[in-house]
Amino acid sequence: MMLEPVVFLVDDDLAVRDSLSLLIKSIGLNVIAYEHPQAFLDDYDASQVGCLILDIRMPGISGLTIQDILKQKGYVIPIIFITGHGDIAQCTRAFKAGAVDFLTKPVDEQSLIDSLQMAIKSSIELHRQSKLNADVHAKLSRLSERENEVLHLVVEGMPNKVIADKLRVSTRTVESHRAKLFEKLEVSSLAECVRIQLSVAKSI
Repeated sequence: MMLEPVVFLVDDDLAVRDSLSLLIKSIGLNVIAYEHPQAFLDDYDASQVGCLILDIRMPGISGLTIQDILKQKGYVIPIIFITGHGDIAQCTRAFKAGAVDFLTKPVDEQSLIDSLQMAIKSSIELHRQSKLNADVHAKLSRLSERENEVLHLVVEGMPNKVIADKLRVSTRTVESHRAKLFEKLEVSSLAECVRIQLSVAKSI
């Protein structure tokens, strides 16, 4: 994951790109500006922490269409829409699809800065959670089928003897599976097992 945040700016108006790029750089953020939406789509790396400032109306591909394309590809990037000709319907559609903000041109500088800070914070949290989920799934993939069964029963609060009866194995065997799954999951307590199970449930 690339941790240095980048603001992607897509607007076909050179004057807007130049003025907003200067503003973004003035608050210490990196910015990559694009005139053509397709150029952004071709370049975008979903592992990059950052956000997208996106014009609604552009030749060829509209900002709302780009939002749809990103969503279809499974990319989650906070989007701030800017427009000189927005309407309520566009605004509503953008927010329903997860937009961070919808600003009208000429863009108020402080409003954009506030939205950028919120969007970057959101992106950092999304990437952090994504990494945690990936780590959890990697650990769970180490478990055997039987260890997975034991894990689920342990998390349900069943004692070893009950688990042994349910699986028709000895208590010693359950203890062995339990020790192995704790080792593979890199946990030392039942509470940590529960946390892992809950994090998996939230990510589904």
